[in-house]
Amino acid sequence: MKLSRIGRISMAFVVSVAMGLGMTACGGGTVGYLWMLGTQFNQIAAFKIDDFSGNLTQVVHSPFTSGGVDPVSIVVSSGGRFVYVVNHGGAPPAAGSGSLPCGTTGGIAEFSVGGQGVLTFQQCFTSQGTNPIWAAKDSTGSFLYVLDQQAPPINQIIEGVATLVPQNFGDITVFSIASDTGRLSLVVNQQLKDPVTQAQLTYFPVGNTPRMLAVAGSGCVFTLNLQTTASTSPGVPVVYPYAVGTAGQLTNTANSLISISATNPTSIVTGGSDIYITDAGAAGSAGQVLPFTVGTGTACSLNTVTGGPVANIAGVANPAYSLVDNTSKYLYVVNQSSTLSTVPNSSISAFTIQTNNEPTILPDGTNNPYAVGSGPVCMVEDPSSQYMYTSNGDGTITGKILDKNTGTLADLTRGSSFTAVGQGTCLAVSGNVD
Repeated sequence: MKLSRIGRISMAFVVSVAMGLGMTACGGGTVGYLWMLGTQFNQIAAFKIDDFSGNLTQVVHSPFTSGGVDPVSIVVSSGGRFVYVVNHGGAPPAAGSGSLPCGTTGGIAEFSVGGQGVLTFQQCFTSQGTNPIWAAKDSTGSFLYVLDQQAPPINQIIEGVATLVPQNFGDITVFSIASDTGRLSLVVNQQLKDPVTQAQLTYFPVGNTPRMLAVAGSGCVFTLNLQTTASTSPGVPVVYPYAVGTAGQLTNTANSLISISATNPTSIVTGGSDIYITDAGAAGSAGQVLPFTVGTGTACSLNTVTGGPVANIAGVANPAYSLVDNTSKYLYVVNQSSTLSTVPNSSISAFTIQTNNEPTILPDGTNNPYAVGSGPVCMVEDPSSQYMYTSNGDGTITGKILDKNTGTLADLTRGSSFTAVGQGTCLAVSGNVD
């Protein structure tokens, strides 16, 4: 068949537009960007997410340095212009890690997001405590909360001498986020002072052995802790609540300590206005999910959902993280191992969230739980709510198609496993760069 001159020009125009949008006959353009952390060489793997297939294509110049040692948590700013990576800190890295502008101590590295998801290092920020392990932004994108395992030492008068004494608890360091540059500015605790110098504290205390932090709505921040004392071993699972005040201030509530019925809690996440805690349970067990509704006002209480804790799917083991989808209709739990040969060694358990906020196992024949790469750590939903991705300890990313009508997951049509960076930790996505 021959095309007229006008037809040939029209076809050339269509092809030109498609190429400009990043579209080909095999794809549907880029719907978002995904970044995954890896601790082997302290790197960030960057990918473009294909709208049509969910396929991941590595961004030019990827992987990027994480800026420090042992990257464990990643947050994307509102609008997608900046990425913040929390480096836990540690010993000097192995050869191949590249430059470390933030050094080997723990801290936060800021990156700007350029065209095609390219990351450019901007600057380092210091968390007030040591060994930072998690970060989250507030609902407005104005503040960043960083959870430190160890609060700074504090002054005490010992035998008439002011002495810095280590503290047996963690802390939250709060930063305000500049909307134009992404720069972080420390928010000082206006309620507590150093007992000797009378200077305002630069952090907000939480209990000892904190594991993770979650922001619920616009009013509450919760930390998940395995509280230990001289008489408790290995520790008692508790939640520390803070009410969010003006200018980023965190205020202790009447519920200064919330006990939870868990054995080995591994994550705390938000779903709508609710909180879900993943409990790995005793060794070899499937674990459970603890659902809570958040009380109104500044009390920041956690109210147990009718029915209480929900058992994980039989045969899975070592649940490490949970995710509620963007519609708050489904809950997904990543499991790092299994105890039955009929169950995938590493998997995602899927649940439907009922109208009373109680999760129930999602019916999908023999498919649920869904197989993923070895040792999954974190999970995200893509910006268009079509796909789910897990970061895996084996250095891969697993992609799944998400059916929003049923909550079921399926393999991507062109392969579901993507090589990223060694010893993967967490990951994050962004759909735009405003």
